[in-house]
Amino acid sequence: MSKRIVVALGHQALGTDFPSQKKKVHDSVKVLADLIEEDCQLIITHSNAPQAGMISTALNEYAKLHETYNAPMAICSSMSQGFIGYDIQNMLRTELMSRGIYRCVSTVITQVIVDPYDDAFYHPTKVIGRVLTREEAQAEEDKGNYVVEVPGEGFRRIVASPKPLDIVEIDAINALLGAGQIVVAAGGGGIAVLKQGNRLKSASAIIEKDLTAGKLADLTDADMLMILTNEDHVSIRYQTDDPVPLGRITAMEALSYIEANEFGSGGMLPKIEASVNFVSQDKKRSAVITSIDRALDALHGKAGTVITG
Repeated sequence: MSKRIVVALGHQALGTDFPSQKKKVHDSVKVLADLIEEDCQLIITHSNAPQAGMISTALNEYAKLHETYNAPMAICSSMSQGFIGYDIQNMLRTELMSRGIYRCVSTVITQVIVDPYDDAFYHPTKVIGRVLTREEAQAEEDKGNYVVEVPGEGFRRIVASPKPLDIVEIDAINALLGAGQIVVAAGGGGIAVLKQGNRLKSASAIIEKDLTAGKLADLTDADMLMILTNEDHVSIRYQTDDPVPLGRITAMEALSYIEANEFGSGGMLPKIEASVNFVSQDKKRSAVITSIDRALDALHGKAGTVITG
C-alpha cells in the first residue's frame, strides 16, 4: 500500500444517538472505502462524546435504581469504543466487499497511559453525563468528583483531560497493520490509565481525542494524519467578520498562530497541536484538517489545511 494514514473521525461522521450513528457511519465508510481504493492503509480513530455520555447516563440511572455504584469513566469509554467500533468495522467491511475488496477490519479496545501529575487533573474541564440536581451534585463532590454549575440548568460532572503519553496496545495494533488489516483504535482518545508497577489503574479522565490521534499516527509510523471535522479548512480570525482560511502551512507557522491565540483554548487548537506534534517527528510526514466530504481531495492536496514539518 502506498500510504499509511490515521483518519480521525469527528462526531459529525458518527451521529449523536443510535439511529443517527447508523446513518452517519453508513455514509462515512463510503469515504473511508474511497481512501482504501486509493491504495491507502487506514488506522481509524474517532470521537465518542455523545455515545459515552449516553452510556454514562444509562449506567448511572441503573446504579441509582438498584442502589449500587456509578459506572467508572473507563467502563463508559471502553463500551463506547466497542459500540462505535462495531458499526465502523461491520459497515466498512460490507462497503469494501460491495466494491470487490476483501480486507479484514478489526477494532482494538485501547488504553492510553497518562501522567498522574498532569496539571489537567487539578483543572478538570470535560463535561460528562446528564444534568444533576443540587443534591446529586453534592453527592458527587462527597465522592471526590468535580461538578460545575450550569446557569439555568443545574449541575454537571466534569473530569480531567490529560495528555496521552503512550498507547498500551500499540504492539497489537502494529501487528494487525503488518498483516494488512484495517484497524479501528483509540476511540474517544482511549481509556485513560495510570501505570502502577505492573498494574494499569483507570483514571477518571477523558483524553483529548485529537492528541491521541497524533500519538497513534506517530507510534504506527503513519505517513499522514487526517483529521476530519465539520470545516473544510482551519481559519485564523475565525470569530471575526473576515476569517482567513489556511492552505499549506509549516509546523513553525502553526506554532506562531497558537502563540497568537488564533485557535483559542478548544475547538481547532488540539487538532493543530496534534498535527504539529506528529509532523515534527519526521519531515516526510504531513497532517491535513478538513471536512469528511473533502477527504479524498485532501489526500491529493486539493483541499483542507495541510501542515508539514
